[in-house]
Amino acid sequence: MKLKQLSLFLENKPGNVRKACRTLANSGINIETMALADTEQFGILRILVRDWERAKQEFEKNGVVVRVSEVVALAVDHRPGGLADILDVLDEAGLNIEYMYGFFQKTGNAVIVFRFDNPDAAIEKLQSRGIRVIGNKELFEKNS
Repeated sequence: MKLKQLSLFLENKPGNVRKACRTLANSGINIETMALADTEQFGILRILVRDWERAKQEFEKNGVVVRVSEVVALAVDHRPGGLADILDVLDEAGLNIEYMYGFFQKTGNAVIVFRFDNPDAAIEKLQSRGIRVIGNKELFEKNS
């Protein structure tokens, strides 16, 4: 139930995020969610889209450096402590989080996307504790 995420490496200057989004728009590809992290000179734009392979091709055609990585999306109870409960499970299992970002689905559920150093171990531990891992079908169909 790992998702494919595109990470775009962009020079930190005006217009580059817009150009990346316009590339997808012109290709008819909708962005499910995204997160931007930057440094002084470069930024990393992380994107989840339904058709990641086609999106990757479009970016590469336009000279954008893009990397595909595996991330894990979790359903999080939208209540105080919902995320803290999941983090407790991860800490107990000794699992490392490289980064995370979140969004809401149209159904009102919170979703947190995690990049783990060991995603398979994380999925196994989370599912064994009853935490719902969200796959491609569920993620993209519920928000369509």
